[in-house]
Amino acid sequence: GPRVAARAFEEELGVQPPLGYWDPLGFSKDGDYEEFYRRREAELKNGRVAMYATIGYMVPEYWRIPGFLSPSKDLTFEQIPNGLQALGKVPLEGWLQILAYCGWLEVVVNQPQNPEEPGNYYKGRLGALPLTKISDEEGRKRSLNAELANGRLAMMAIIGMFF
Repeated sequence: GPRVAARAFEEELGVQPPLGYWDPLGFSKDGDYEEFYRRREAELKNGRVAMYATIGYMVPEYWRIPGFLSPSKDLTFEQIPNGLQALGKVPLEGWLQILAYCGWLEVVVNQPQNPEEPGNYYKGRLGALPLTKISDEEGRKRSLNAELANGRLAMMAIIGMFF
């Protein structure tokens, strides 16, 4: 029954106090590991994007890249407002470049490597240091749990920063 299926995921990464395994809408009640891992990979990707977005929202309050964002439009980085107001100021060509870069990362660079490890693209620490795998299993588990927790927090934080 559903209790048995829910217990199937109680030992997965991301099951942390105080809630333990938390699935209030019952998405995982059927015990389908493939679907669970698909959702976990989406959670990791969205958490990573939210962490970058949160940092990207805060850093320009204190520091801006010097120079031009768009030399042809005589637009500097310092002229771009923070937050959602930037949507109307950055030229369409800039947004298309960002979209193309993100698409390239998704389709070419970050290809799933192991179906048992959703979100692990074997790029090493911070997704950029390929020779830095964490060899200590407990340390690795702690780091992966921290990434999930930080991603969850960042998803809530960036939504809060919008308003």
